[in-house]
Amino acid sequence: MQRQSVVPRDDFARKLEAQGLSFHARDKYWKEDACYLFDLKQVETVEAATNELHQMCIAALENAVATERLGRLAIPQDFWDPIAASLKRRDFSLYGRFDLSYDGKSDPKMLEYNADTPTSLLESAVCQWYWLEDKFPSADQFNSIHERLIARWRQLPGSDPILLASLEGNEEDWACTTYLIDTVAQAGRKAEHINIEDIGWDTARGTFVDSQGSAIENLFKLYPWEWLMAEDFGVHIAASSTRFIEPLWKAGLSCKGLLPLLWELFPGHPNLLPAYFEPGRLSSYAKKPLYSREGANVELYSNDACLDKADGPYGEQGYIYQALQILPAFDGHYAVVGSWVIDGQSAGMCIREDSTPITSNSSSFVPHYFIN
Repeated sequence: MQRQSVVPRDDFARKLEAQGLSFHARDKYWKEDACYLFDLKQVETVEAATNELHQMCIAALENAVATERLGRLAIPQDFWDPIAASLKRRDFSLYGRFDLSYDGKSDPKMLEYNADTPTSLLESAVCQWYWLEDKFPSADQFNSIHERLIARWRQLPGSDPILLASLEGNEEDWACTTYLIDTVAQAGRKAEHINIEDIGWDTARGTFVDSQGSAIENLFKLYPWEWLMAEDFGVHIAASSTRFIEPLWKAGLSCKGLLPLLWELFPGHPNLLPAYFEPGRLSSYAKKPLYSREGANVELYSNDACLDKADGPYGEQGYIYQALQILPAFDGHYAVVGSWVIDGQSAGMCIREDSTPITSNSSSFVPHYFIN
């Protein structure tokens, strides 16, 4: 695994905008004066670790359900039985993304699982692929995301249209849902975008409806489960006829409380870091809110001295403490590997980097390639 300096394409901004990445220049989000090079063995290592970690996460969630510990994941008790039922049915799931610390030499270490509402999908599936074709056409990229999404949509039960929802005015979420609408169309299905704010509840029919009053049968929502469960209409979720994507069982996987549960079940696993609900078990650790986004409210400590911390609005539900794992630094850039999961299987990866060890929403996206 190497970080390489490369010459950006002359017309990269135009190409990115044509591909739908409208916010590429914000905080220098898209970076192509650099890239990351892997070899085939390193790609296979990430792929194998991702597949195993996903199955381990499901096992940890099954254990939490069986031992009635969903409360440790800050999930309201009214949702325990619906989550258990959703998990038992294995309700339709589309995708997720692991964040891994990996330097190309040591075992990849799981930092967290963005199992519910990960973004960076368009840039991972499409933008970095076209970058590869322009810059390194004879090389390869760990990236079957686009094809796998299309194949998965074809397996979705129910009738069309499939509604894809995001918050009004959120450009990044809009780009992600718009890209997913394109994958639905390529799967031969019909899709429409809807703002989260325009979704209503029809008591008589027991279903969520769009602004025209039409029942929503299939709803992809780029809106976290922990927020949905706290909404006034959250009480209707379990009884509704609407199929949610991601499904309700993903609420358990998206909580960082899963990390201590994983360590209990699989102590010493090479892809895990020690993690605990209780403070004081570790002297060097990352303090992480049970729920947070883009590194917000994460604090890093070495020998109980604070190395770095990020502000944010999270932490009310509590924290977990994970053994300190400083991201590998390449020429002063701390890089995290995002490893995508589609239909429970590893499907590709992306790299984000920052000048600090905490990856945030202002971290840069950097493309990658590999050679045999």
